[in-house]
Amino acid sequence: MNSRRKFIHKSLLTSAGIAAMPGLLSAEHLKARAIRIGANDQINFGLIGCKGMGWSNMHSHLRIPEVNCVALADVDQSVLDQRSEDVYKLRGKRPKQYKDYRLMLEDPDIDAVIIGTPDHWHCLNLIDSLSAGKHAYTEKPLANSIEECNLMVKAADRYGKLVQVGQWQRSGSQYEQAIAMVKSGKLGNIRLVKTWAYQGWMNPVPQLPNSQPPAGVDYKMWLGPAPDRPFNANRFHFNFRWFWDYAGGLMTDWGVHEIDIALYAMGVSAPKSIMASGGKLAYPDDASETPDTLQTVYEYDGFNMLWEHATGIDGGNYGTTEGIAFIGNNGTLVVNRGGWKVIAETENVNGTKKEKIEAIELVKPEGSAQRLHCRNFVEAMKANDPSMLHCGIKTGSIAAINAHMGNVAYKLGEKIYWDADKGQFTSGKANKLIKANYNNGWNLPKV
Repeated sequence: MNSRRKFIHKSLLTSAGIAAMPGLLSAEHLKARAIRIGANDQINFGLIGCKGMGWSNMHSHLRIPEVNCVALADVDQSVLDQRSEDVYKLRGKRPKQYKDYRLMLEDPDIDAVIIGTPDHWHCLNLIDSLSAGKHAYTEKPLANSIEECNLMVKAADRYGKLVQVGQWQRSGSQYEQAIAMVKSGKLGNIRLVKTWAYQGWMNPVPQLPNSQPPAGVDYKMWLGPAPDRPFNANRFHFNFRWFWDYAGGLMTDWGVHEIDIALYAMGVSAPKSIMASGGKLAYPDDASETPDTLQTVYEYDGFNMLWEHATGIDGGNYGTTEGIAFIGNNGTLVVNRGGWKVIAETENVNGTKKEKIEAIELVKPEGSAQRLHCRNFVEAMKANDPSMLHCGIKTGSIAAINAHMGNVAYKLGEKIYWDADKGQFTSGKANKLIKANYNNGWNLPKV
């Protein structure tokens, strides 16, 4: 039995074509390797939004010797100074600094940008970058509205540049193996897919009074197209995720990761209907706006998908805080960032309980999926081949649009229906929530 399981694991690994991630490299080793790269083979990056995932992505790219970070753009001078020193420690050179990313994009020496700004900025950042002739690695979700997602796909087609979306689970060995298993048909008819994120670490967002922006912060630039509001520390940096002006809460923050894998494995892109229920049930009096508890049911041809999230709780499905479960007649495959496994269904055969499919114990991932995702972007750029991308812009748009659909259903409090041919809902009220609303003199880009 154990030998057979090892054979199954090895076969799936081979079919997935997974390569192990190289070992960690010291800063000194990276500097030495970068020096040996010829000028024509170097790729110069600029970073827009440098604090959280923007820097995480830039740091992973800088582990690739041919990648240079030559410019940083951020509205917070303290973040610019910190990241400039971080780049210097890794590569021995300080990048140029910009408070306005549009000035950075005028630099003809920049080949690609990383976009790590809040969601409400992604559309402007990306389309401006593409029109300036830059390739782009942009954080998920692709945008803060369905309208922006569609516009960004159109821009990528027009300008012909490569766009990798930071749904890096697409580069994880466990997800590729799990998808291969789902597509093999061994699980039998799959009628339900569960996706979830239970985030026990999330505490209430405390109520804070409005205040002056920190010194060195261009707050008007940070707001950009979002509604004009007084500065409040709750809405700045990481916590922007929990306010509708800038993002879509856990539905779009975590949802795009899990929903992406679910839809790809099941071979679908748009639901027939969506309904959602939840609210601020864990922390009803905290400062956040987006629901801390949510269940969303998507109806696709032949199966339903359930998304659910909860803050302050770690007890998610199958004993995991996050993941995707493909529930078939023969067994259930569960996959998350810790690996994948198969739980067999059983049946009685002549009075004996037998497994319908062989159970597979947890198969752990190989290497760092995020670093593999960054390497994939660089290799696709070098080949100028968008088909090599593990998560191109159309893939990113599908996950983001499905996640936004869940928020639309939640906001309306009713079941809504999607017309795939028209690319819109059948409800006028729902279609109003497709739109992006720009403020403060900023306009939705024209493509």
